[in-house]
Amino acid sequence: MARIIVVVLIGYLGGLASMQDSKNVQEKEDRPLRLGNFSVSLVVKDLSASRAFYQKLGFQPFGNFASKSMVILQNETATIGLFQAGLDKNAMTFNPGWDRSAKTLSEFDDVRDIQKVLKSRGIALTTEADQVSTGPAFVTLVDPDGNQILIDQHVPRPKK
Repeated sequence: MARIIVVVLIGYLGGLASMQDSKNVQEKEDRPLRLGNFSVSLVVKDLSASRAFYQKLGFQPFGNFASKSMVILQNETATIGLFQAGLDKNAMTFNPGWDRSAKTLSEFDDVRDIQKVLKSRGIALTTEADQVSTGPAFVTLVDPDGNQILIDQHVPRPKK
């Protein structure tokens, strides 16, 4: 009788462990994606005029992210990119692997892993990253209202 109870108890505990493993896998698949630093990328007609306008709102040029056709600006809580070339529509931009200061994070979701999850969730991508690459890459998608989303990773895949 004691042996039967032990066998039943072991089977029960094994079943619980299996259920926990299943739950852990499901939680990993369902967890929010770490998309990285967020900014809004705006297509502008006159970069100088737009830059001056946003500077009057308290935005200042950020880092070495300026050229004749684009500039990144930040204020206390927001980051915007102004693009006179390179984008055809305004976009929400996420940068996996970067914090707000464009410093590389030690842990983050790689854009290729984000791509796999998005596709597994039935989200159509308009541009895909090369799954076998390990360096910088990006994906693009469009939300149901036509808003463009850019997930643009500038750093290599994180070490695991």
